[in-house]
Amino acid sequence: MKIVTWNINGIRTFRGGIKKALDSLDADIICLQETKVTRDLLDERTAIVDGYNSYFSFSRGRSGYSGVATYCKDSATPFAAEEGLTGLLTNHEGPVRCYGDHTEYSTEELQLLDNEGRAVITQHRIMCQDQVKTVTVINVYCPRADPEKPERKQFKLQFYKLLQGRAEAILKDGSYVIVLGDINTSHRTIDHCDPSDIDDFEENPGRKWLNCFLHSDKQEEESTDEEYNEAYKLTSTHDGKFVDTFRHFHPTRTNAFTCWSTLTGARQTNYGTRIDYIFADCQLAEEQFVAADIMPEVEGSDHCPVWGQLSCSLLPSSKNPPLCTRFLPEFAGKQQKLSRFLVKMDQKSIQSEQRNELPGSQEEEERRENLNPSGAGKKRVLTAESIIPKGKKTKTAKAASKPQGSLLTFFKPKITNVLPSTEAPERQKNLDQDEVTSPQNPSVKGSVTKDATLVLDGSEQLCTSSYPKDNDQGTKVKTPHLTSQPTVGPSDTKKGASSGFWKSLFHGPPPPPPCKVHGEPCVLRTVKKEGPNMGRQFFVCARPQGHASNPEARCNFFAWVDKGK
Repeated sequence: MKIVTWNINGIRTFRGGIKKALDSLDADIICLQETKVTRDLLDERTAIVDGYNSYFSFSRGRSGYSGVATYCKDSATPFAAEEGLTGLLTNHEGPVRCYGDHTEYSTEELQLLDNEGRAVITQHRIMCQDQVKTVTVINVYCPRADPEKPERKQFKLQFYKLLQGRAEAILKDGSYVIVLGDINTSHRTIDHCDPSDIDDFEENPGRKWLNCFLHSDKQEEESTDEEYNEAYKLTSTHDGKFVDTFRHFHPTRTNAFTCWSTLTGARQTNYGTRIDYIFADCQLAEEQFVAADIMPEVEGSDHCPVWGQLSCSLLPSSKNPPLCTRFLPEFAGKQQKLSRFLVKMDQKSIQSEQRNELPGSQEEEERRENLNPSGAGKKRVLTAESIIPKGKKTKTAKAASKPQGSLLTFFKPKITNVLPSTEAPERQKNLDQDEVTSPQNPSVKGSVTKDATLVLDGSEQLCTSSYPKDNDQGTKVKTPHLTSQPTVGPSDTKKGASSGFWKSLFHGPPPPPPCKVHGEPCVLRTVKKEGPNMGRQFFVCARPQGHASNPEARCNFFAWVDKGK
């Protein structure tokens, strides 16, 4: 039995299709995190893959955010599956159950913890030493703690505690347990590229939780990291029930990272962290796991896959659990009722949902979080405004607003007076205007001001067409066809002055300076973090980020771009 976990940073980014990616991993159970897909965006090609059965958890209040999925080969079909950790999302038969103690959580807190689509649980039967046992796989994408948002730190710790309570409750019920996924915390100093650069590394609440969650092998700790061993004695409150399978087989391996920053190109210098894990209960890790490792050679995401191999064999279930995506109405070929799309909804809830509308990208640094699950999963409503006939609404809108002009009107010359050809000579003298003749009809003449002739020379192609023009009364007046002549254009000196004027307004970035260490041209960056410097530009070394001792990595060159340049 082989199991794989991988934060894929968007399931729709697989250009060759999800099946090709799944087959390349060659595993029985494949757990994916950060799918960034909601149910309305999930297509059949991704949901139903030949040879696999899949189980998804979606974010309830934000598109393009979070989400996990577990794909099982048909030979590894689970007999039970469930979405979330709390049990509140389970409205079908065959759940996993064993939820642990929730007395310290309010119902609202439990809803919030499961509302972001961060957990899928599948339960399988395995054959171990001629005995049929049960193994429960908990696929999780743990929250990221934004340093500038204290509420997200608390949310992350609550999720950790809920995860531990659920895993230990299932273990107590007699099943083996595997917890795997993106835990979003590097455990020890050996799991971080530059721990000395982080203040109070051992005081991080996430690391303290891992110390409690994981079983400590005292002999291993003392032989690999004395500083960590001392910190463990200070922070650990009890001996955990789970094992980090990678460290179980590779206790002293360094530079074994699973996540790198794509913005700084840190993967080239292996300047990353190990935050993706496969945890197994102590008995399963000791008796059944035979190997575990990372796959940094696999690209396609800012994370790499992690795999584990067990000696036991899987016994597939005869039927898929109800949570399987092939049973969703949109993929099962079932006729859907019209009422499913027209469920009535309270107007106050709609307004509240609009006020708390969230962006749809994890890359936006979780600028606004999904903290209002009350509107999750609700449908559109037929309001009084929405039932007005479309034609009437359009007519009312047009009557109340000024018609929108086309882009062409901003480039056409301003025609002051369009006169019959018999009156043109006298009026031409009085108004001191140039005469323009239509090549299609020499007898048709129009008058164009001197200011307009400059526009003709600068935008000949835009001004040669004879489009209808609206006058102040709203009626259409046909303008004569205008053709620029060499005699009406500005002189070369005027062209040069005009070009200089526009260049003074729209200038490109200054030439990049060379960095002091490598002497190579720098790259231009922009501050996106909120604060006094937001929007300012600066130059840094173009090489990928790396440790200060690495001569091939980025040097510490930094220079602000002056606003005047």
